Amino acid sequence: MYRDHTKVVQIGDRVIGGGNPVLIQSMTNTKTEEVQATIEQIQRLTEAGCDIIRCTVPNREAAAALKEIKKQISIPLVADIHFDYRLAIAAMENGADKIRINPGNIGGEDRLKAVVSVARERQIPIRVGVNSGSLEKDIIAKYGKVTAEGLVESALDKVRMIEEMDYDRIVISIKSSDVMMSIKAHELIAQKTDYPLHVGITEAGTIHGGNIKSAVGLGVILYQGIGDTIRVSLTGDPLEEIKSAKLILKSLGLRKGGIEVVSCPTCGRTQIDLIKLATEVEEMVADFDLDLKVAVMGCAVNGPGEAREADIGVAGGHGEGLLIKKGEIIRKVPEKELLEALRMELIHWK
Repeated sequence: MYRDHTKVVQIGDRVIGGGNPVLIQSMTNTKTEEVQATIEQIQRLTEAGCDIIRCTVPNREAAAALKEIKKQISIPLVADIHFDYRLAIAAMENGADKIRINPGNIGGEDRLKAVVSVARERQIPIRVGVNSGSLEKDIIAKYGKVTAEGLVESALDKVRMIEEMDYDRIVISIKSSDVMMSIKAHELIAQKTDYPLHVGITEAGTIHGGNIKSAVGLGVILYQGIGDTIRVSLTGDPLEEIKSAKLILKSLGLRKGGIEVVSCPTCGRTQIDLIKLATEVEEMVADFDLDLKVAVMGCAVNGPGEAREADIGVAGGHGEGLLIKKGEIIRKVPEKELLEALRMELIHWK
């Protein structure tokens, strides 16, 4: 499996690669220089399960803000840099645990060398980021269009530039909004390098469409053993990215812990407001640090049987529901009390 043999790279107090757990990343959407707002968002993301956070650094004020932000957060901080090599250096001087750059737009070899020199001195990893929207014109011309092969070639060219400057604490990111291109690019690059990979479908879209594209793309890539850290890129609250990433990893058996909710899709037999109940259960269980499966079923015909594989569940009837534990019916509960009954069972779970 590819990820078992990637190089281990330390980012702050976390590590990726070498078969270590796949870590979840997100990116703040506050103005980085608005320190308190940025800190508060990072803290919310951390509570939701974010392992590594990235902040944009488009100006000197943002670079300077990293020093105070770093003091008040508990997860590694990545600085996202474009165009100005001085901002990359300032970000590292102000405590960034990793920097994300595209060596092709940082301002030439001398400026890249200056960035790498500071990174090497401080042993700060560099994430080499290439995506389909920033692919060089000569590579597009070579392949006739943006291709997976071109993305890989561009990324490895940038990696070689940094290696030739005597540095190899590198993480590679090759992203496209095209799911199939992303899959192919990761399959290709996994054959050509052993650097850890940051995986995601870039510009995936809104909560609904972006989740589907990300689940398909990340699912296929991760299932092949490729990918050491991930971001689900969504147009929405970054908290949604963390929720989705956790579900993707859990679905693939790459992360344990937390309550998994399964619920039936509803049909004409449904006799309770299952959609409302399932949504409320999903929100409620987020507060529990239990490794359990909870089933929410809409009728008493198939509910008990379908909930048998869950640790605990409810199955709706006419104005009431069954509380089911380890496949056994415990008791009937009025519909309006189902959520609270389930919550109390989880509170006293042994």
